[in-house]
Amino acid sequence: MPTPSQARVLPVTLLSCEPIAPGFMVHTMACEDLARTIRPGQFFNIAVPGDSTQLLRVPFSYVSADPSAGTVTFAYRIVGDATRRLASLPAGTRTDLLGPAGNGWRVDGTERAALLVGGGSGMAPIVALAGLLRSHGTEVDVIEGAQTSRALVFERELLGCGVRSFNAATDDGSRGHHGFPTDVMADMLARDAYDHVYTCGPRPMMAGIARLAAQADLPCQCSMESGMGCGFGACATCAIDTVSGKQSVCMNGPVFDAREVVW
Repeated sequence: MPTPSQARVLPVTLLSCEPIAPGFMVHTMACEDLARTIRPGQFFNIAVPGDSTQLLRVPFSYVSADPSAGTVTFAYRIVGDATRRLASLPAGTRTDLLGPAGNGWRVDGTERAALLVGGGSGMAPIVALAGLLRSHGTEVDVIEGAQTSRALVFERELLGCGVRSFNAATDDGSRGHHGFPTDVMADMLARDAYDHVYTCGPRPMMAGIARLAAQADLPCQCSMESGMGCGFGACATCAIDTVSGKQSVCMNGPVFDAREVVW
């Protein structure tokens, strides 16, 4: 029998919504139960009000949770009708979500130094992970990839939680390295010692990160993005290929050992 999902339907109130980059939004919501139970790398599926024809909730990772305030902050790119409606909802809007869902980052507290590589909306779980690692005393270096400097997000939050370095790679060269995050990672692996690599972002980027980690004989965890229809393993729309066969991102992930993923 498959392991049942721990996710449950919870009421939520949207408190604020702010743009932090072109087409990139950050929401804060009140949901005491979720704030208390969600762990870095997990996700939730939120019902976006405003269109009765949209039956499925939309999955999001989270940036931070404040159990004492009962709030959760999450980030997303505006990419379709659901996210456009979500970005336009006024403060005080009430809806519901399914969460906490999935399996998050695996951190045992023994990592002396970790390299985190993210891009796009994949930066949300990277921020939550950085805070978790720093709470264990792990030295953290971060690489963020983006098309342009204006699309870089969460540098302030990452530096605020105590990461050792923030390194940008932009397609147009407007900030940091002119090129790919993998270029920066190769240089950093040649210069510094790490115990673990973590990545979340576009699949081609993560495939490159996984390849470099394997070449360096470093463990690597990746947070996969897929079309999660239900969020609790019933619809099978989020299945990906692994060395053990098809596995659902919502139940077996979203965090996987990068060596298990068929890239």
